Amino acid sequence: MWSYEHIAETVATPEAVWRLWADVPGWQTWNAEIEKVEIDGPFAVGSQITMTPPGDEPIVLKVAQAEENTLFVDEMDAGDFVVTTVHRIEPLGDGRSRIVYRTEIDGPAADQVGPQLGPAITADFPETVAALVRLAEGR
Repeated sequence: MWSYEHIAETVATPEAVWRLWADVPGWQTWNAEIEKVEIDGPFAVGSQITMTPPGDEPIVLKVAQAEENTLFVDEMDAGDFVVTTVHRIEPLGDGRSRIVYRTEIDGPAADQVGPQLGPAITADFPETVAALVRLAEGR
């Protein structure tokens, strides 16, 4: 298994962060690595998100878990490996929260695919989370 985690703290409320996550077509406003994004239904378990990185082929993700104002998990099943990304909000008290993005690549081909694909997927996490925080905080 391959994994990577990025953490940031914010004064944004969990509700403000959740609104940005749940607005899938709006992801492009805070994630520069998305050229186009669509969801085939509500932001809920079972819905599919089709995300197209700039100059690349579309990637289909499934919403595997969604707990309002707490977390959502998306999965991309490639057969011999699965890419799972957890997006979590953890209240810290005193009006602060922690945002955690964690990606894991698991399955029979994970040891081969993970070291190459994982860093490519997660390279933008620091910038993406920082942009999400700025927008959620109203800056």
